[in-house]
Amino acid sequence: MGNQRIAVIGLGVENTPLVRFLKKQGHQVTVFDKQDRKQLGQRYEEFEGLGVNMVLGSNYLDNLRVDEYDTIFVTPGMPKDLPKLLEAKEKGVRLRGQTDLFLEVCQAPIIGVTGSAGKTTTTTLIYEILKSSGRKVFLGGNIGRVLLEDVESITKDSIVVLELSSFQLELARHSPDIAVVLNIQENHLDIHGTMEKYVLAKKQIMEYQDEGDWLILNDKDPVISTWDREAKGKVAYFGRELGAHIEDDYLLWNGERIVAISDIRLPGKHNLMNALAAIAVSKILGVAKDVIADVLRTFEGIEHRLEPVRAYRGVRFINDSIATSPDRTRAALASFEEPIFLIAGGYDKGLSYEELAKDIVRRVKVIFLMGETAKKIGQAVEKEKKLQGSDILIRYVESMAEAVSCAYALAAEGDLVLLSPGAASYDMFSNYVERGRVFKKLVADLL
Repeated sequence: MGNQRIAVIGLGVENTPLVRFLKKQGHQVTVFDKQDRKQLGQRYEEFEGLGVNMVLGSNYLDNLRVDEYDTIFVTPGMPKDLPKLLEAKEKGVRLRGQTDLFLEVCQAPIIGVTGSAGKTTTTTLIYEILKSSGRKVFLGGNIGRVLLEDVESITKDSIVVLELSSFQLELARHSPDIAVVLNIQENHLDIHGTMEKYVLAKKQIMEYQDEGDWLILNDKDPVISTWDREAKGKVAYFGRELGAHIEDDYLLWNGERIVAISDIRLPGKHNLMNALAAIAVSKILGVAKDVIADVLRTFEGIEHRLEPVRAYRGVRFINDSIATSPDRTRAALASFEEPIFLIAGGYDKGLSYEELAKDIVRRVKVIFLMGETAKKIGQAVEKEKKLQGSDILIRYVESMAEAVSCAYALAAEGDLVLLSPGAASYDMFSNYVERGRVFKKLVADLL
């Protein structure tokens, strides 16, 4: 990059290590952030000592003079149609994200995993399989550590596994060596604006590959199953016979049995597709069948993803706080046979709940609704309830505590209480992790 004048917008999880890296490379860095000096605390002192210019406060973007910079790094999740960013593009200023820089400078082969659902599970599965095979593996991206600060110690004989969100990909002008696309479902329309823009952001994962790279696609997903026509490198599939697929209650790779479905510990039918994606990557990299099977037999999943919390007086409690979109909740509902008491609702990302409502009415005994989307989901469920002639109960609650208390009071032995909100958490919690842990604490305290 050379000695550049660089603006960094937002001092979040990704951009804090980015600033350190850029200063280490000798660039002139100015940080723009809505937090003030007191809120930044130790980071302010650190960056002031490094010679970083700081523009802070609620009107921080008003002071961004875009023509004073060669490159502007934008925090993930910030809408890219803000007036200042549009002005920067018009004037030829390069807009980037931390992920794009890492993809450019990392020497090791990179596996990138994206999709609307299942990214964390699949990325972690791939990491665990490669680690078990004896490879030196680094885990990062949308989970784990921001790897940019470690990039100098990540050698060519290592391998990197990244979970990549649409926000991280939309400004990327580099692609991973192996790109995995799990699925595409409506999500994040509050930021991307349209489904088309959301899909285009996801597509960046393959856009800059070359003939030596691999693209791994879900053959069962109608949005991405035809992306092979645009692939610049080699293509593999999961969900079809020539590739990773399911046959006779086994997961196979090109006809070779890898593991029996009954031996897999991951809950939920949707996780079988995630396991197939991990198998495809692992076999392409030459991992032995037994190593893959051993990991799939022992891997039980990740916190907040269909996580068993407690069985109390015959009622099971499941934490699926990661379900921040309707399709994730649909997958959760399809994972259980018991009568379901569903806790749902949260921040409104502008998504439709009509299809989810059909599944809720078919599968749920009582639904407890809270947050911004409560009425939106409730109206969709009421409409579907009349169409199906269902007796599902719809309850509106003010808090997670009220939802857990009411669900427990109504549930009987053999029932299941499922937190699977189908919406983001930002209206009531800082993130889905806090939401899930509040739920778990409330369930643990039941007497």
